[in-house]
Order: sequence, then C-alpha cells, then structure tokens
Amino acid sequence: MITRHVVDVHLLLVRDERILLSLRRSGDKYDHRWHLPSGKLEADESARVGAAREAAEEIGVEIDPDALRLVHVGHVTAPGRDSRVGLFFRAERWQGEPFNREPDKCYALQWFPLRELPGDLIEYSGLGIAALDSGKSYSELGWE
Repeated sequence: MITRHVVDVHLLLVRDERILLSLRRSGDKYDHRWHLPSGKLEADESARVGAAREAAEEIGVEIDPDALRLVHVGHVTAPGRDSRVGLFFRAERWQGEPFNREPDKCYALQWFPLRELPGDLIEYSGLGIAALDSGKSYSELGWE
C-alpha cells in the first residue's frame, strides 16, 4: 500500500529557446529516457532551496533560490510507485555551465529546442515544459 506522497522539484533551465534535459540512467523502464534535472525535496528544506540544491548536485550550477519561479504543479501516480507532487521551477538566472555531476544517475546532458523535444521524453517532465507555453498551473497524470 502506498502511504505517502513524494515531493519532487524540477528545474526548467531555458537558454536561447533551448531547454536542458538529462538522459536518465536508472536500470528501470525510465532508463535512457530524457527528463528534467530534478530530485526529491528533503524534509528540512523549502521547495526553492531544494531545487537550488538539486541544481548544484546534478548539473553543477549555482542558483539563488530567489531566482526560481514556480511555473507548474503536477500530481502524478503510477502503479507500484509512490504518488508524487512535482513542483516545476524556471531558473531566471544561474551561475556556471551545466555538466553531468551524477554519471551514476545520468548518461548525458543536452540542450533541446523547446519546439523539438525528444520523443523519449518522460511524460512527467513534459508537464512542466508544456506549462512554459500554456501557462497551465496544475495538471494530473496517471489518476483515473
């Protein structure tokens, strides 16, 4: 039985109409699929602080939490997985050039044109990316 909801923080880094995605290394059905840099919120941190921490840990960039703007909330579920609330933050600015700091979890980082996203993008990440254009603040995925 699922007894909790995980809170994920996702980073939307956009530069020159391109978005940064990472190629997931997970050994499960999401292996070799593209997704946003993201991670789970820790119990002792605010959402923006958690997103900034994930940026440093995963892609080696520094982001002031005040430079993160919430653009979307997604509530998702899938069979056999904990339900999740995903908070998608657009980074208005950051310091440093993104690089793969977690090669055990990520095969590669790549910038994609916003209008030419890869076909093997994880649907969950797509919720936040779509909100950049639509302005839709909330969505659900996997619920009946």
